[in-house]
Amino acid sequence: MPRTGGGPATDGPTVLDDVILPVRPRRFDALLNRLGLTSLVARDALLAAVVLVVTAVLLVGLFGFVVVEEGLTIGPVQGVLLAVAVCVQALPLVLRRVRPVLCLVLVVACQVAITAVSPDDLSIGGIPQFIAGYTVGTLLPVRRALAVTAAAAPVAALAAAATALVTGNDSLVPVLNHLASGLISYVVSALVGTTVATRRDYTELVRLRAAEVLRTQRATTQAAVFAERSRMARELHDVAAHHLSGLVVQAAAVERQIDSDPEAAKKGTAWIRAQGKETLDSLRLIVGVLRERPGSGGPGEDPHDAPPPGLGALDDLVRTARALGDTVDLDRAGRPRPLAPIADAAFYRVTQESLSNARQHAPGAPVRISVRYDEREVVLEVTNERAPGRAPGGSAAGSDRRGMGLIGMGERAHLVGAVLGTGPTPSGGWRVRLALPLHHEVTTATPARPALAEGGQG
Repeated sequence: MPRTGGGPATDGPTVLDDVILPVRPRRFDALLNRLGLTSLVARDALLAAVVLVVTAVLLVGLFGFVVVEEGLTIGPVQGVLLAVAVCVQALPLVLRRVRPVLCLVLVVACQVAITAVSPDDLSIGGIPQFIAGYTVGTLLPVRRALAVTAAAAPVAALAAAATALVTGNDSLVPVLNHLASGLISYVVSALVGTTVATRRDYTELVRLRAAEVLRTQRATTQAAVFAERSRMARELHDVAAHHLSGLVVQAAAVERQIDSDPEAAKKGTAWIRAQGKETLDSLRLIVGVLRERPGSGGPGEDPHDAPPPGLGALDDLVRTARALGDTVDLDRAGRPRPLAPIADAAFYRVTQESLSNARQHAPGAPVRISVRYDEREVVLEVTNERAPGRAPGGSAAGSDRRGMGLIGMGERAHLVGAVLGTGPTPSGGWRVRLALPLHHEVTTATPARPALAEGGQG
C-alpha cells in the first residue's frame, strides 16, 4: 500500500462515497490551522525552528559543562564553526516531508562538517539525524528506506577516518563511535518510522474495510426491502384481483336480481359475505407472514399463518370461479409429485391470476386449465377463448401498458426457476404457460422484471 501519511490531518470525519467514518479529533492540528500553518513546509519550518532552539540550548550545555569536565580543548574558531554546523543541520528539516531523501542528504552533509571540526575525542550527533531517518522510514517503501539510511550511516565514520588520517591521530575508536551513532541515528530511526507507517496504513485499511462493510450492509438492506415490497405487491395483487373481481361480478348480478328474484339476490348476498370473509382471511395470512419474526415459532401458532395453497387446491379455485358464472375446465395428466412449497404456491398464484385476468378482460369466454406432470418438468397452461365482441388478442387494459398481473407472474416464475410464456392464441384468445424443470435449484435473488408481451392481460 502506498504511504499516505505525509499530509496535514483534518479535523472532520472521513467521507467515503455515502459512508461517513468518524475520526478522533486532533487538537494539535486544529491549533496549527488556527495559526495559519496549513501546509507541510510551514509546519516543518516550525519544527526546524524548535529543533534549532533546542540545539542551541544543548550547545550551551556542551560548551559550558561537558567540555570543561572532560578537559577538552576547543579553540574559538573551532567552537564557532562547530556551533554553526550543528545549528545549520536543523534547517533541512523544512524539506523533510516534501523531499525526504534530499533532507537526509543535507543532514548527512552537515554531520560530515560537524565531524570534521569536532575534537577527535568528541562525537556529536544532532537531533535532525533522528528526525530525518524517522521521516524517511515513514514516507518511503521499506526496502528503499533501509537502503538510503544504510548508505547514510557510515558516511560520518568515513569522514572521521579521513580526518584522523590527515591529523595523524588514532582513528579506530572515533570511527567506531561514529559508525554506531550513524546506525542508531539513521537505520534504527528508519525502522521505527517504518513500524509507525505500517501501523498507520493498517488503521486506514481497517477504516476502509469498515466503510465497505457499511456499504454492503446498506445495499443488502435495500435489496431486502425491495424484495419484501415486491413480495407484498405480488401477494396483495393476487388476493385482491381474484377475490375482489369475483365480488364485483356477483354484486352486479345481485343488483339485477333484487327486484326480479329476491331469493336469488339473498343467496348472492350470502356468497358475497362468505367471499369477503375469505378475502379478509387471505389478507390476514399475508400480513401474518410479513410480520413474522425470527424465532417466533413459524407457521402453525396462528390459524392465519397456514402456508399458501398449491396445486392441490385448484379444485376449490375452479369451484369458486364456476360459482361466479365462469366456464372453467380442469384437466390433469401424469403422476402428481410433491413440489417445493414456494413452487407449489407459484403454480396456484399463476392460475389464480390467469382466472382473474380472463374474468376481467374476456368475460364469458370459456377457460381451460391443464396441469401436466412429465418426467422432467411440470407444466401449467391456462387458456381462454376470445370474448364475444372483442378483437383477437385484445385486452380491456389496452395495448400500451403491461399488466401488474403479468409482472407478478414473471417474478414468481423467476423466483422458482420456472419459464413463463404468455401471449395470444391463434383463435384470438389468451394463453399462460408455466413450466418448472424438475430437480432445479430455487433462487433467492431479487427477480428482475421479465420481458412480457405487449398488450397482455393484467
